[in-house]
Amino acid sequence: FPPMIAYPFYKLIHFAGIFMVMVALGGVVIAHHKQSLPDPKWKKLMGITHGLGLFLTLLGGFGMLARLQIHWPWPGWIMAKLLIWVALGGSLALLRRKGGATWTWWVPTILGVFAVYFAVFQPF
Repeated sequence: FPPMIAYPFYKLIHFAGIFMVMVALGGVVIAHHKQSLPDPKWKKLMGITHGLGLFLTLLGGFGMLARLQIHWPWPGWIMAKLLIWVALGGSLALLRRKGGATWTWWVPTILGVFAVYFAVFQPF
């Protein structure tokens, strides 16, 4: 068997993915607030960054679960984080349509804060 990847490396992958998702969403929101559509090259880059970030977030998260030996059935805080991941995943398409609204700036931020809360305090 190959050597196991250490927990801190999975955490690094997880955080890198989160940062990529947030940067992509922020780029879409700012482009809409400027009331201009992004250059097609940037639009493609934002989509790639968002998708790769979602993948890395999931990879790192499941890697950490494996290292912590958390198995099915998962605790509620993990299910809540997965729901947030799904919401942030679908938010790119929503932001491209409704990006000019003020709530589009705050919703991803609030979802991110809730994800951190669930990870740190593991309330259920």
